[in-house]
Amino acid sequence: MMYDIRHVTRFDYASSVRFARCNLRLKPIAWPGQTLIDYRLVISPSGRTFPARAEAGLANVVRLVVEEPVKHLTIESLSRIEVDRLVPVPQPGDPTLAKVAETARASRDPSASGPAAYLFPSPRIALDRDIAAYCAQDLQPDRPVLEAGIALAQRIRREFKFDPEATLIDTPPHEAFEKRAGVCQDLAQIMITGLRAAGLPAAYVSGYIRTIPPPGKKRLVGADATHAWVLIWAGAELGWVGVDPTNGIWMAGDHIIMAIGRDYGDIAPIDGIVLGAGAQKLDVSVDVAPLEAIAA
Repeated sequence: MMYDIRHVTRFDYASSVRFARCNLRLKPIAWPGQTLIDYRLVISPSGRTFPARAEAGLANVVRLVVEEPVKHLTIESLSRIEVDRLVPVPQPGDPTLAKVAETARASRDPSASGPAAYLFPSPRIALDRDIAAYCAQDLQPDRPVLEAGIALAQRIRREFKFDPEATLIDTPPHEAFEKRAGVCQDLAQIMITGLRAAGLPAAYVSGYIRTIPPPGKKRLVGADATHAWVLIWAGAELGWVGVDPTNGIWMAGDHIIMAIGRDYGDIAPIDGIVLGAGAQKLDVSVDVAPLEAIAA
């Protein structure tokens, strides 16, 4: 399936901003199952952009510098991407969680896509005894890894309420866990906490899901903004497999990966510094349209 993605971020400042320097992680990365066909970044009214290095995780980073006073700033990211990704199917011969954990600990892959980088707590996803105990109900060491992963994702989907009013962008996983409510970021971070506690490499994914569902299918939760879900490293043969606890499904043809990191802090779509006085208003809109829907 081919998709056109339009991601618009608008900042309105109470008074003129004299200087801004931002990191943009808006260009989808290369990853198995997806191919970026075209990409454009439009900054209005003005700004200098140049490539930058991802400090952690996997991301295409662009540095934006605004050096003229502005009261409004619009960042428009336009992608065309092809997704050809099958739905995983658990098999009786899949490695167990214990085997995956053992293999991950023995890995000597130092790259940003290696399992070792995602085994341990990270700045925004700490160890948590309560979350670990909750997730352990699905993560028995002798259980096949894919079977366990989707079971946990589906239980989180059933037992947690998707509620944008329940949390903020910096709410820690424990608070969302106690409320049994939050948004996709919270549910992904809760699942990652439990997976890492069980010794499994788990990564945080920032990306998109299609806005318009196929005929006869329900609209996925999180389709109006950037979405977040989880990658589980399932051993050397299966590699990284995606699960979406917000919707209780596998990552497949409806999911587009923008960036991968240890947690949200590694791969926030936009972060940086702004020099100015007064408040700011932020508006974000996302549209992910399959080309067949555009043609129709």
